[in-house]
Amino acid sequence: MDDDGIVRTVILILLILMSGFLTAAETAFTKFNRMRMKNLAVENKKAALALSLDDNYDVLITTILIFKSIVNVTATSLAIFVISKHFNDNGIIISTIIAIFLILIFGQLIPKMLAEAASEKFAVFSAATLKFLVFICTPVNFLLLSVKNTLVRIFGSEECPQITEDELRIIIDEVENEGGINKNESDLIKSAIEFNETVVEDVYTPRIDIVSVEENECLDNIREKFLISGYSRLPVFKGDIDHIVGVLHEKDFYHALSKKEKDIKRQVSKTLYVTPNKKISELLKDLQLSKAHIAVVIDEYGGTEGLVTMEDILEELVGEIWDEHDEVIEWFKKIGDNKFLISCNADIDDMFELLGLEPDEEMDITTVNGFITMIFEGIPQVGGRIIYKDLDITVTKAEAKRVLEIQVEKINREVNSTTQCN
Repeated sequence: MDDDGIVRTVILILLILMSGFLTAAETAFTKFNRMRMKNLAVENKKAALALSLDDNYDVLITTILIFKSIVNVTATSLAIFVISKHFNDNGIIISTIIAIFLILIFGQLIPKMLAEAASEKFAVFSAATLKFLVFICTPVNFLLLSVKNTLVRIFGSEECPQITEDELRIIIDEVENEGGINKNESDLIKSAIEFNETVVEDVYTPRIDIVSVEENECLDNIREKFLISGYSRLPVFKGDIDHIVGVLHEKDFYHALSKKEKDIKRQVSKTLYVTPNKKISELLKDLQLSKAHIAVVIDEYGGTEGLVTMEDILEELVGEIWDEHDEVIEWFKKIGDNKFLISCNADIDDMFELLGLEPDEEMDITTVNGFITMIFEGIPQVGGRIIYKDLDITVTKAEAKRVLEIQVEKINREVNSTTQCN
């Protein structure tokens, strides 16, 4: 091989290495974990430089693609020229195949795999070189980005968030599976994500379960309600439950009792009134500002629909909060293989998740009781039984106005329609 051949071969090797470097850099900046890079950037200037390049990702990728195209075309042409000299017949075809193979293996596949295995390290390693290439390519980048922005304005493309809530939940699941966080931490983070989507209707105590007092009620009756219910605050109404005027704190009540006052009107504090569709994240702020712990949920006619407390809201984040006076309620109790006793105050989504079923999309209910009255088309009596999909449902406790508890058993056959059994 003459001197020119050696020089061309050396140049070809350098071009292939450059192609591999650019491919690895593109992969590293596409794959690296931005949170890890931020931690590295605290003490590492090159990591901080890599972050600044990633902040202008479009410019960076455009630069890499421009130089990679130039390098690959040049390397392929030079490889064909160098290799074809060693073949007499079909030299162009053979040298083209060899050139493509070299570029593909050493300029694309191997660098890509290596960069995927250590994306943060290679991004830091390549940051200074890429910064120089971006500087060289500034005029071309300016022209290309101007064309891009013009096309975006013409076609009205909308920018999407880099990470959606669904993607964030997937990330949390992956971190949990890898052992980075435990299940309790994972559940807490997911609850915080969903917190802003939850509305009052999903957490309130319904009207039928409210323990309240009338503002002119005798003090002995009020004391008995405090003792039996175990609540520290009770809503106070005037005339009927649809006209709640405030909240009575247990401490204020006993203070009035010790002073032998005849009624509780002076001890009643003001309360908030909210609609069922108000987000609990907003209500939490309102309760904090007003220094209140209870809000009355009103319906479209101004009547009382339910009651929501600070505890109800916090339980959406941390789960059930029980104190020494609470009766611990087991919403779902397993009593056999694929057989459960379920409280009808439980959330319908929790029940379907437990049983591994998908609720019907048109189902606009939130509690198990609502679900039972829907499929029975009324309020069933104790012993009422129905087959729904692959669930055998029997009513075990009921009142005149609602169902309290059901027994559910998963059966090993598909039933396409709901069948009621007498």
